[in-house]
Amino acid sequence: MDATKVIIDTVDRYRQRRTAPLVLELDLTEGLTQGPPADPLSAILSMRRTSLADVLSGLKRGGKDPRVKALVVKIGTQPLGLAMVQELRQAVTRFRAAGKLTIAFAETFGEFGAGTVPYYLASAFERVYLQPSGDVGLTGVAMEQRFLRGALGKLGVEYQIGQRHEYKTAANTFTQDHMTDAHRESMGRITESVTEQVIAGVAEGRGLDPAKVRELIDRGPFIGAEAVEAGLVDRLAYRDEVYDEVKQAVGDDSLLLYVGRYAKNLIARKLPHPGEQTVALVHGTGAIRLGRSGRSPLGGGSAMGSDTVCAALRAARRDDNVKAVVFRVDSPGGSYVASDAIWREVVLTRKAGKPIVISMGDLAASGGYMVSMAADAIVAQPGTLTGSIGVFGGKAVIGGLLEKLGVSSETVGEGANAGMFSPTNAFSEAQWARVNAWLDRVYDDFVNKVAEGRGLPRERAHELAKGRVWTGADARERGLVDELGGLEDALALARSKARLAADAPVRTYPRLSPLERLRPAESSEDKSAALAQVRLEAWGPIAHLATELGLPSYGPLMLPGGWTIR
Repeated sequence: MDATKVIIDTVDRYRQRRTAPLVLELDLTEGLTQGPPADPLSAILSMRRTSLADVLSGLKRGGKDPRVKALVVKIGTQPLGLAMVQELRQAVTRFRAAGKLTIAFAETFGEFGAGTVPYYLASAFERVYLQPSGDVGLTGVAMEQRFLRGALGKLGVEYQIGQRHEYKTAANTFTQDHMTDAHRESMGRITESVTEQVIAGVAEGRGLDPAKVRELIDRGPFIGAEAVEAGLVDRLAYRDEVYDEVKQAVGDDSLLLYVGRYAKNLIARKLPHPGEQTVALVHGTGAIRLGRSGRSPLGGGSAMGSDTVCAALRAARRDDNVKAVVFRVDSPGGSYVASDAIWREVVLTRKAGKPIVISMGDLAASGGYMVSMAADAIVAQPGTLTGSIGVFGGKAVIGGLLEKLGVSSETVGEGANAGMFSPTNAFSEAQWARVNAWLDRVYDDFVNKVAEGRGLPRERAHELAKGRVWTGADARERGLVDELGGLEDALALARSKARLAADAPVRTYPRLSPLERLRPAESSEDKSAALAQVRLEAWGPIAHLATELGLPSYGPLMLPGGWTIR
C-alpha cells in the first residue's frame, strides 16, 4: 500500500507540473548577461546568471501561454543599463497587455540613495511593492565629469592629444579643468533626453500626469510611506506577503518557475530542424580590439575581438540555412582597424543578399557605431548611447614626472621618428603633423562610411558626427538609427526582410559542436576560428583607467569615460 501511495503521489506531482498554473519569476539582484558566454571564463562567471535574450524570449512566449498567469520580478541593487531596462519594460508591457498579472517587488529602490533607473523599470508593472524599510530614490538623472589637468600638472604629466572634433571629449579629462561649451551641450542634452524618457515612462505606468512626475523627481528621494502616498508604490509589504497575494490572485495550486528556465524548456522543445531556415544571432560585446574576443581573468570586462566577430559573421553568411542576421552590439568602441574589419564583414553580408539588422544595447558608440552603420537597419532603445562619430589620439608626456622622481632616460635609435611614441618627450612639430594627418584620415573615412551606409550627404553626416554622443531617441530623429526597440524587434524585422515566418527559429553564431570546440582550427575560414579566449592583461580590473591614462589602449574610437546610465 505504501508503495502504491508513493507512485500515486509521484504521478500527481508530475501531472501538476504539467497542468498547474505558472507564475514566472525573475530575480534581477545579480543582473543579466547580454548574451551567451564568449569564452570559458565568462561561462563560469555567468553560470547562474540569466541572459537577457532568454528573459525576452520567455516573456514573449509566456504572453501567449494560457498556463502562464503572472510574472513576479525582484528588482535588486545590481545596476542595469538604461537600454536594458527599457528592453525589459517593453517586454513586461507586452506581457501585461496579454492580460497577465505583473508584479514588481524591491527591498529598496536605492537605500535612501539614487534609484531612478530601477524604479523606472518597476513603473512598467501593474503592481509595485516595496519592503516597509525601503525607499524610492527617484531623484532624476545626473552625469558627472572629473578633470585631472590640475593634478597631473602638479605631478609633471602633460597630454598631447588631438581630437576630431569638438564633441569628441575623451581628452578633456586630461587637457581641461572644466567642461567646454560643446562638452556641456552634449552631456546636457543626454541628461535632458533620458529625463524625458523616464518621466514619460513613469507617468504612463503609474497613471500620473507628466508634470506631476517631474514635480516628484524634484522632491525625491522618498521614504516608503511617502512613496505610497505619492502614488509611486502600491503597498509596503515583505516578500512573503507579496507571494501570498500572488497565490491568492492566480490560485494556490500555481507553480513558480524562473523565466530563464521556462525559456530554455521552450527552446529545447523547438530546436531548428535540419535544413530549416533560420535567423543568425551574432553578439559583439565590450571594447573592440584586434584578435579574438575574450576577457582577462583579472577582471576588466569582456572585449569584442575582430577575429571572433568576423568569423561568426562569415559562418552565418555562408550557411545556406541562414536567411538573415541580427548583430547585437553593446560596445563603447575601441580599435579603429578592428572596427573597420568588422564593418567590412557587415558590408559583405549585406552584399550576399542576406539582410543584416543591428540591435543596439546600452552602448553602440564610436567604434560601436562604426561596426553598425553599414547594416540594412539599426534598431536601438531610446536610452541607448550611440553616435560619437569621431576620433582622438596622442600620448601622455611623463618626462616632467620622471625628472621629479629622479629618473633619467636616454634613447638610442635610427630614424627621425623612431621614438615619437615614447611618453618621455613631447612630439616634435613634424611628428605632431603626422598625428594630425592620421586623425584627419580616420575621421574622414569614418564620416564617409556613415554617409554611404546611412544614405546621407557627406556634409550632413559631418554635422551629426564631430564626436557627439546621442541617445537612441535623438539618433533616430537624425537618421542615425532606423527604429526604436529591442532585440525581439530586431529579430522580427530581420525575419520580415528575409520573408521568413514570424516564428522562424534563431540560432546563435558561431554554432560549434563540442568536438569543434576542442580541435584546433584548420584555417581562418574554419568556424572554430571564431572561438573566444581568456587573455591575461596586465591592468586587470583597472584596464579602462589604464586606457584613459594613455597606457596600453584599446584604440582611438573609444567613447570617453563611464557613459552607462544606471
